[in-house]
Amino acid sequence: MQQIQRIMQMEAIFQETQTVIEELLPLLEKYRLLQEKIDILSKYYGSPEWRQDFAADEQGKLPTTLKRGVLSEDGVWHILQEHTDLLQEMKEILNHNFQAA
Repeated sequence: MQQIQRIMQMEAIFQETQTVIEELLPLLEKYRLLQEKIDILSKYYGSPEWRQDFAADEQGKLPTTLKRGVLSEDGVWHILQEHTDLLQEMKEILNHNFQAA
């Protein structure tokens, strides 16, 4: 690879990396701050309170205008699984970077 081509390629990688990091850092901070709330949701899911709320929904005792995605067994399980998968992905990225260093 010629010198100019190499510098251009490395500059493109540099610029892309800089852009993605600038976009990612605020999102990671938001996600970090969300962890406590995710723990609360995880404890609620499957708890006696959740089962009581789920039963009330099944019996039509809740207002029809009430948002209740949290009472969807699949929905809550799915979001908690996505959270776990995301943490695993972050761990793999960290492991890769520490091994490369």
